[in-house]
Amino acid sequence: MSTVRAKRESRGERRGREVPESTFIESVVKIYRVAKVVKGGRRFSFSAIVVVGDGNGRVGAAMGKAAEVPDAIRKVIEKAKRAMITVPIVSTTIPHEVIGRADAARVLLKPASLGTGVVAGGPVRAVVEAAGYKNILTKSLGSNNATNVVWATLEGLRELRTVEEIASMRDLPVAAVL
Repeated sequence: MSTVRAKRESRGERRGREVPESTFIESVVKIYRVAKVVKGGRRFSFSAIVVVGDGNGRVGAAMGKAAEVPDAIRKVIEKAKRAMITVPIVSTTIPHEVIGRADAARVLLKPASLGTGVVAGGPVRAVVEAAGYKNILTKSLGSNNATNVVWATLEGLRELRTVEEIASMRDLPVAAVL
């Protein structure tokens, strides 16, 4: 890699466009120390799960591994930015109730009225705040493994549809869906 390209990428410039780093909400959910048993003993490395969002309806999460914690976090942030999805925000909350599932983890997401705030535990809170929801009720059910809870939350957000989207899928007017 040329030094000019390396300098550009370290500043966030890539392929002719500059992406300011401050536009993303980055949250490290969990860091795991993992070991590989080799002939001389154990070789340790670090696995991290990170949630990245723009606070305006786009959120992504990723998991990755590296020999050192900062390297793992940096690598995962880039991976999460590439894996971002768009989620609907209706008046600072979600359009309807949904349950996201991933392995043994289940996450219940419910719309909340204005002024409720984000009622969520650690991994779920990281995802919904990064997505930009201001009022939401959540309940983590089943497994409390942070990785699976993040995936379950993202799966639930992926299933959300607005009234307009449902109406267009069914070829009906919005009033008929309501």
